[in-house]
Amino acid sequence: MRAASVRENSRLRNLLREIGEIFAGIFHVYRAWWVDILVLSFCIFVPIGLLDAADNQALESIGPGHDLTATALGIAALVITATALLGEVFLAGAVGLSLIHAEDGRPPSLRFIARHLSYGRLIAVDILFVLAVALGLVFLVVPGMAAFAYLALAGPVVEIEDRGIASSFRRSFQLVRGRFWLVFLILFPIEAVGGAVGQGSAAICETLFGHTFFAEGIAEALADIAISPLFAIASVLLARKLIMARDGIELPGPGLRDLQPAPSGKPPA
Repeated sequence: MRAASVRENSRLRNLLREIGEIFAGIFHVYRAWWVDILVLSFCIFVPIGLLDAADNQALESIGPGHDLTATALGIAALVITATALLGEVFLAGAVGLSLIHAEDGRPPSLRFIARHLSYGRLIAVDILFVLAVALGLVFLVVPGMAAFAYLALAGPVVEIEDRGIASSFRRSFQLVRGRFWLVFLILFPIEAVGGAVGQGSAAICETLFGHTFFAEGIAEALADIAISPLFAIASVLLARKLIMARDGIELPGPGLRDLQPAPSGKPPA
């Protein structure tokens, strides 16, 4: 009994140490490349936020006797809600590409990232990921949370290992299997904080600008820009860590402590 308790305490200490290492890695990546990450986040999430706000405004303006229109807008709302995760998948892919193609610890240009991202695969992976998590939550919370953790690394795997859609999901499940709590206890709190930040930013923007299209769009964008980079970096670091642990190989890219910001005066083009 005592030996079992010692082993359990040892596993818990190791888990907490690994969680701490991942969050320290998030800090190192964000500190070194925050300008490039925020520029990319701005380009992704401001249009998404404005589209989401436009759809919400249209839904609120629908009156009685417009069932077909309301249904169509409801479907549009679902699609645009999914695009918030689409931004996270793209950002995770961009961070994965950046770590692989960094030179002297510095990120590649945004033009390089835009040319080399696997857009089609990332879009497909994102849609299927959203559907899997949503379907799991429809039945019970536990299947939804399981799908969230087991499939969350599919986006980074697309870019890190240049895999196809089905292969990326299988690889994500393979990597997370046996390390569920490590992945869940890192990614889920970030998503939960993101929801709280979104509500807070919405309240602030509504106070400043009123309940308008602009306020809703800016609130949505601010929440995504603040939190989504953390989720993207965390998912990439988890994927790299679990790939190296499972396969025993060193992935290309600098060590986290070797990361350097882009040279001053160099536009992130």
